[in-house]
Amino acid sequence: MSVDYSKYLRNEKLPLSWCPGCGTGTVLKALLIAIDELGWKKDDIVLVSGIGCAARGAGYVDFHTFHTLHGRAIPAATAIKMCHPHMHVIVFSGDGDMMAIGGNHFIHGCRRNVDLTLIVVDNWIYGMTGGQYSPLTPTGSKASTMPRGNIDPTFDVVELARGAGATFVARGSVAEPVLLKTYIKKGLAHAGTSVIDALSNCHVQFGRRNKLNDPVKLVHHIKDSTVRRSAMAKMKPEELAGKLATGIFVEDTSKKEYTRAYRELVKMAQSPG
Repeated sequence: MSVDYSKYLRNEKLPLSWCPGCGTGTVLKALLIAIDELGWKKDDIVLVSGIGCAARGAGYVDFHTFHTLHGRAIPAATAIKMCHPHMHVIVFSGDGDMMAIGGNHFIHGCRRNVDLTLIVVDNWIYGMTGGQYSPLTPTGSKASTMPRGNIDPTFDVVELARGAGATFVARGSVAEPVLLKTYIKKGLAHAGTSVIDALSNCHVQFGRRNKLNDPVKLVHHIKDSTVRRSAMAKMKPEELAGKLATGIFVEDTSKKEYTRAYRELVKMAQSPG
């Protein structure tokens, strides 16, 4: 991954404000390398975010950017794509922003199949706003609003995206950044709604409450909690217990992309007779 990704950054904004060891930087780096490999021009890219630690990524990249209200990144990105269908529109935000406050927008974004790439920086907690639990906080894990352990069942981003109709769905992690870059690159190149669940480490808000306050220790925990889909067939049920599968789960090119369908509808309405 030896790419000069600094050319995609607003270097005057450095150093980054993320905590040392935070996995969000690894996810952002994977995204920038994927963009570099695709050869996209910076002026053809829009990065949209909501509110939260991961959402700060929009302030660091040298693309067109739009920082929205909490949970509202996907409808804003949809509007941008509808008005500028030639642009590559990416949403880069956290699990609290996209799966809790913006959960309804996530569902309908997937349902419509707008050509957006949704990168969920999934660190299992609200990082910037105080360590509250999110819909992705593992059951039993502690958060500021669940100090004795989360009793709620968690969303599975992959299953939610698949059920809502996303036409590209993948999961990777900061423990395997090259694979994560590969999934992001495939999602960017896909014509339709792409969802990449990027498991990341927040050793400050999540880790210190769950005896994983060392970033390396938490990354190893993520690695131990995941298994590649390609290896699952060879594993026993007891070995798969509590594991999250990583890999590509949906890659469907049969469904019409939304902005294309809309343009065809407008053209039909404008045709005589």
